[in-house]
Order: sequence, then structure tokens, then C-alpha cells
Amino acid sequence: MRLVADEPAPAAISSVYVHAPFCAQRCHYCDFSVTVAPRPDLEGWLAALAAELDLVAAEGRFLLSPALATVYVGGGTPSLLGPEAMEEFVGILGPERFRDAGLEWTAEANPESFTAGLARGWSAAGVNRVSLGAQSFHPGALRWMGRLHGPSEIGAAVERARAEGLMNINLDLIFGLPETVERDWRSDLDHAVALEVPHLSLYGLASEEGTPLARAVREGRVTLASEEAYGEDFLQASRRLQTGGYRHYEVSNFALPGFEARHNLVYWTREPYLGLGSSAHSFLHPCRRWNLKAWGAYQEVVLAGQPPWESEEKLGTREVALERIWLGLRTAAGIHLDDLGSSAREVVEEWALEGYARLEKDAVILTPRGWLLLDHLAVALDSAVEQDRGGGGPGRPWRVGGASAAEPTG
Repeated sequence: MRLVADEPAPAAISSVYVHAPFCAQRCHYCDFSVTVAPRPDLEGWLAALAAELDLVAAEGRFLLSPALATVYVGGGTPSLLGPEAMEEFVGILGPERFRDAGLEWTAEANPESFTAGLARGWSAAGVNRVSLGAQSFHPGALRWMGRLHGPSEIGAAVERARAEGLMNINLDLIFGLPETVERDWRSDLDHAVALEVPHLSLYGLASEEGTPLARAVREGRVTLASEEAYGEDFLQASRRLQTGGYRHYEVSNFALPGFEARHNLVYWTREPYLGLGSSAHSFLHPCRRWNLKAWGAYQEVVLAGQPPWESEEKLGTREVALERIWLGLRTAAGIHLDDLGSSAREVVEEWALEGYARLEKDAVILTPRGWLLLDHLAVALDSAVEQDRGGGGPGRPWRVGGASAAEPTG
């Protein structure tokens, strides 16, 4: 990433994130914007999205391109909405926007709700990439996490997708589970590689405020993995998956050649995007805004003809600088060395000596060991860059999406 590149002039937006908040039950580690609904309100969801689109069009800022390049339907559990949901969504957004042959359209599913009929309906609507919330292949680990599927259902879901021509498949896996949980991480990685899916996303378990897991940790009923165990899981995964032919192209993501997630690259390169639905984020430099998080509040406001935008921020020069550093360091593209002054170069050269980065051609690229320290290293480099510019002290860690449901990483 270029740290000194000019920001592009505002243009029509060609990437859209859509949030489907419904889940059969809430996993105890989850802090996403979800609502437990045995029968998801498909018609209400579609009506709310249509109303928000009208409000976006009337506002005139986040204007959609006539042809979309990427679409991501996340959640929640979009697969609970049934096989017709994606086709009906196309009708709301406009069929003409889905006609580009190069469109990447991802939809998330849980293995137990990814039926043959759903795969058929999604494929017919134009979905061409599926992200499955596998998390683990061990029954004990799945039970501990509160997942509703068993190990065999993961492979069955992959086969259902392929049977309908949905070959671009991602699996989510969670690492860093407590030592007391029955789980063999190496075995999970082997199972994932054996399925030959072209993309894998790995997430470290975290205790998010307000979740049942956080309460259990606070009360001493659960002890999270130590930093050493967490780090070893991450490094083991990087070694195993790269041996299996996957490229570790972003801190949490691995892909076979040509299967990198194009929608997520929009986030990592600071391209504009529109978010629709409860909790969804939108970005058009220099503004980022986000919708009301709770589905009920979002639906009530938007159906009343009022904007559902909870808040927005305008990024200043310092925020943009740190964001560029953080985003550049999190991908295998790295940061251009010729953008760095003497102090910043000293910092990255020290990283290389310590094994946290490698200097290749004209870029500094973090190693997996460096990615474990991403936030710390980004702030350190930001301080050095500011010193070279004659500025002030260190900035603050900046997160774009992270674990937010509004900005997926799968």
C-alpha cells in the first residue's frame, strides 16, 4: 500500500455489504448484531432494505454504480432466509446491477442450514461464492461453542455447493480455544485442507464484552488460551496451510492462487463501499458511517422513512495515515519502502532482524510472527512516520471492521 497516495475522487460505489441479522441461536462468544428468530422475517428484511436504498438514493452521497463488482451478504445466518431470498434481493437492488460477468457475490451460511434447495436457489440467483461457518471438525469443540452442526455436515455442505456449481468456497475456523476444550487444531487444519476448498479464514477466540463467554471468563468459569498457546495455533496454521498450497495473503486469510476474497480487498485498500441493514458500515473517503445495531430499532426507523444511520465520522489526516499503515501491514502486499523516511526505515529494518517482517524489493511485509503483533507494530511505525514528518506523538490503533459483522473477512 502507498502511504502517500492521493485519495481518489468520490465515485459511484461498486461494492455492497448486506447484513442479515437472523440466527437460530446465539453462539456464546458472538458479539455480532444478531437476533434469534426460529422463523426469520424475510419480507420484513427485504422491505427494510428497500426502504434504506430509497433513503440512500435521496441523500445522494453513497451512489451505487450501474454494475456491481462485489456483493457480500453476511450475518447472522443468511442461509436461514431460504432459497428465494437472494433472488428477491436482486429484485430490490436492481437486476441490471448484477449483470457484470466478473461480479463476486458471497453469501454466508451455516452447514446445517445449507440445504440442496438453498444451494440451488442461491446459484440460480447469481451467488457465486459461499462462506461456511465451520469453526471446527471436533464434536466437543462445536458443542462448547454452541454450534448446531456436526463435523460431517461441513463436508456435506461443501458437496452441496459444488453440486450446484458453487466452487468458490470459504471455510471459517476458530483457533485459540481454551485448553480444557476437546480439540486437536492440527487435525482441524488437515480436515479443511482435505476438503480442497479454495479459501480459509481463521479467527482467534476473543472475549468480547457483553457476551456469555466474557461473563464466564470474568467469573472464572472459563480460562482463555495463553498468549503462547494462541500464538502457536496461529503459527501452526500458517505453516500447515502454506504447505498445503494456500497463500497467507492477509493476517486472517488463506487462499489458493486466484481465490483471494475480492470484496474484502475493498476494505483493505480503502475503496468505497455501501453497507445495508442493521449494524452495516459504509465508507466513502473521508467519511465512515454505521447503522443502528439492533434489528428491531433499525427496522422501525427505516420503515418510518427515517435514516437508520446511527453515527458517522470524518477521518482526519492522522487517522487516515494510521489507517493506511494498519491496513498495509495486514496484507501480503505490505507497505512501499520508498514512502518511509529514515526513522521509519530504521523501525522496519529492526523488524526484519527480529523476524517480524521481511523486506522484499520495494516493500516491507509482516511475517506471521509479525502479524501476531499487528496493532503494536502499526502504532510503532505510525510514530516513526510522524517523527519523519516532524509531527507529534503516536496515534491510536485503528480498526476497520475487525470482527464486526458489517465488514466480513471470509
